Amino acid sequence: MLEENRLLIREAIEQDLPAILEIYNHSIQHTTAVYDYKPHTMDMRRTWFAQKRADGQPVLVALKDGAIAGFASYGPFRPWAAYKYTVENSIHVHPRFRGQGVGKQLLAVTIEKAKQADVHVIIAGIDATNQVSIRLHTSFGFERAGCFREVGFKFNRWLDLEFYQLLLQTPEHPAE
Repeated sequence: MLEENRLLIREAIEQDLPAILEIYNHSIQHTTAVYDYKPHTMDMRRTWFAQKRADGQPVLVALKDGAIAGFASYGPFRPWAAYKYTVENSIHVHPRFRGQGVGKQLLAVTIEKAKQADVHVIIAGIDATNQVSIRLHTSFGFERAGCFREVGFKFNRWLDLEFYQLLLQTPEHPAE
């Protein structure tokens, strides 16, 4: 757990799912952070959370002044075995708490969790217009790995998806 500037980062619990769903659906409906059109349901979020738990992947929440200010997680980058040391991260901050360091603290803890789990590479797929997320990730050493042009279509425009990656010094002894 990390507590700094009245911000607490902890593992999510099932009771956090309504707030996580609200934050995620706001991203779907109002931003290009998620390339989806329809809000998710509570059943979808429960299934997502149960799968994260079953796979031993973290779901973190940031609490500020008693409210869930944001959440972060990571999951498989691709489903094939040789990618087992690579994950893709996800960070979403409630609009009311943006610009207050919530994403920065969530990303710091997410990286530490990845190191503890012997992850070697963290991938961040970021909409090319999301300069806040790009700056956040590059401040932690993520490097641009490439861009897929016009792979999404949302809000009546084509979207470019940038990929950034952070190489970690783990695992010490990788194995097939």
